[in-house]
Order: sequence, then C-alpha cells, then structure tokens
Amino acid sequence: MTDPDQQRQLAELEARIAAAKAAQAPRPRADEHYSQANLAWRMVIELVAGLGIGFGIGYGLDSLFGTLPIFLVLFTLLGLAAGVKTMLRSAQEIQKDKLAQEADKTGAPRG
Repeated sequence: MTDPDQQRQLAELEARIAAAKAAQAPRPRADEHYSQANLAWRMVIELVAGLGIGFGIGYGLDSLFGTLPIFLVLFTLLGLAAGVKTMLRSAQEIQKDKLAQEADKTGAPRG
C-alpha cells in the first residue's frame, strides 16, 4: 500500500469511529421541561393517595363497627400525615439527586 492509500483508509476509519461515538453519545432529553411538572404531580398523587387510603380504612371500620365517624376522621388525619411524610421523603430524594447531578457537572466530590 502506498502512503496516500493509508492516509485515505485512516481518514475513513476515523470517520467511522466518530460516527460510532456520536451514535453512542447520550442524547438530550426532549421532555426535560416537563420534569418539574411530573415531580409536582408525583407529590400531589402521594398526598391524595395517603388521604384516600386513610379515608377508606376509616370508613370501612366505621361501617364495620357501626360507630360515629370517629375512625373516618382519625384515619383520614393519619392518611394525611402519611401522605405528607411520603411527599417530604420524595422531595428529599429529588433534592439529593439534583445535588449529585450538579456535583457531577462541576466535578466536585460528593459528600
């Protein structure tokens, strides 16, 4: 092989390598601007689910025992507390992930 042939083959190989690397590169997420809305809906759903489960348990116990809505009120409040606790745990998890992403971008050590 002559020197120009080797140069041409080397250039073709470099082009193929660059194309393969570009195909493997992570693509920017198209739905990035929806992520905040998704997180907000997740928290709302967790809160409402806690309320709904507490309401259902309280209503079921009241109808089972034939009592005044004492269990309904009690378990609805417990469901609210559980929903808020779950919502706060999710918020802490999201904040931890955001801090880890920012640390990865800046190269700072995680702590």
